[in-house]
Amino acid sequence: MKRAAILIAILGLTGIAAAADAGKGNPLAGKKLIEWGWDEPGARFLRDHVQTMEQMPFDGLVFHVDSGRGGPLAWEMWGPRKFELAEFQHAIDDLRVTRFHKLTELFLRVNVTPGSTDWFDDAAFRTVIANFEVAAEVARQGAVRGFMFDVEQYNEQLFNYQKQKHHAVKSFAEYQAKVRERGRQWIAAVAGRYPNITILLTFGYSITRPQSGSDRSTVGYGLLADFLDGVWDACPAGVTIVDAWESSYTYKRPEQFRRAYEAIKKTSAAWSAVPEKYARVQAGFGIWLDCNWRSVGWHVDDVAKNFFKPDEFERSVRAGLEISDKYVWIYTEEPRWWPRQKLPQAYIDALAKARRQP
Repeated sequence: MKRAAILIAILGLTGIAAAADAGKGNPLAGKKLIEWGWDEPGARFLRDHVQTMEQMPFDGLVFHVDSGRGGPLAWEMWGPRKFELAEFQHAIDDLRVTRFHKLTELFLRVNVTPGSTDWFDDAAFRTVIANFEVAAEVARQGAVRGFMFDVEQYNEQLFNYQKQKHHAVKSFAEYQAKVRERGRQWIAAVAGRYPNITILLTFGYSITRPQSGSDRSTVGYGLLADFLDGVWDACPAGVTIVDAWESSYTYKRPEQFRRAYEAIKKTSAAWSAVPEKYARVQAGFGIWLDCNWRSVGWHVDDVAKNFFKPDEFERSVRAGLEISDKYVWIYTEEPRWWPRQKLPQAYIDALAKARRQP
């Protein structure tokens, strides 16, 4: 019996080693493809349409939740409205009863909107923290992977020092210190509710950099670097943070992805105040399927006129997947994946081909 047990153990270890070797030979092993766009679904839509949605070549998607009392969480969470977890029990219930097989990489959208909270207002920031605790509980209880954290300033200029309420009387250094403190508070609150959460950032340190001859106090997203420094200051070991690099929307060549990977992993580390902690960051990429459709159009009958022809889209997605640490996300506006609209079959086929092992 002991010999048999030993043999089984050896065979098991051999199988694990073989699987690891196979993964090393496949640059797509473990890579995940995420969908996000103007067709962003809610939790109820996921519950009602999961079987159809899982026919598309994705591993996951970005979704939103709305309050049972009215209003979207993502668009009102960084402001004066305070949400309660009970307002989203219906969404948690929908997520719990939905049987996901392929779509296992689900990310709840969270924003910095409306962005009207004064960084120095303790009471107002407690509301922001409370709202993100609610979001983290929705994600944890709904058994989804984590957040898609959209740091774009759609409303107020949250990270722009020149637009801050007290910029005339408080120095940039004072704001830097306070914003970094808020970053520590933010990640402590989120991780306190969901200790092993994965957070995809639409942008990281790259958009905080000044032009030659200026400094970060003049940059529209200058204070974002200090917020991220605070996040990394207090980021627990179980949390995964991904710079999902929205700036790759237009990339068509592998070398573009490789340069971006270098910028995320090395250049940004030099920009961070805590490079030793930032070293944990993962690199991801976003690709915009109907890129620049307002200027070049989105042509469903003549795809050769689109920014990404199907073969270009296939090559771009494959390069992104091969070079990323794990995640690539496909952004769309005019074409919709669910329900399918303005989406030529050639692009669905291109996405499927991009995922096949070479």
